[in-house]
Amino acid sequence: MDSEEGLKLGRRRRTHSDAFKAKVIEECRHPGMSIAAVALANGLNANLLRRWVIESPQGMVPSEAPSAVPAFIPVAMSDPSPRDGEILIEVQRGATQIKIRWPAASAGDCGAWLRGWLR
Repeated sequence: MDSEEGLKLGRRRRTHSDAFKAKVIEECRHPGMSIAAVALANGLNANLLRRWVIESPQGMVPSEAPSAVPAFIPVAMSDPSPRDGEILIEVQRGATQIKIRWPAASAGDCGAWLRGWLR
């Protein structure tokens, strides 16, 4: 086999038109769209597509601002009940079942006691 014949049988590098590149780069610029998802949908390697996006005139900057702007949502709070200042633990271990109320002010002591009890 001569070297000229080997070139004909070898793999060829795919080429893509500028219009195709522009289309997939624009798809990547939509908020929430991942480069990997666009690459997979178009039969491309994600690293190749990332390089196209970076080398494009706009770079990695999205073309549109996100449409949903986070907003403050007021939450109505109920009046505190007398039990808000305590920790309630209900544990069942085998046939043993216990309920414990512990003051929230000493939550660290409660955690230490519970770790010891569960050993």
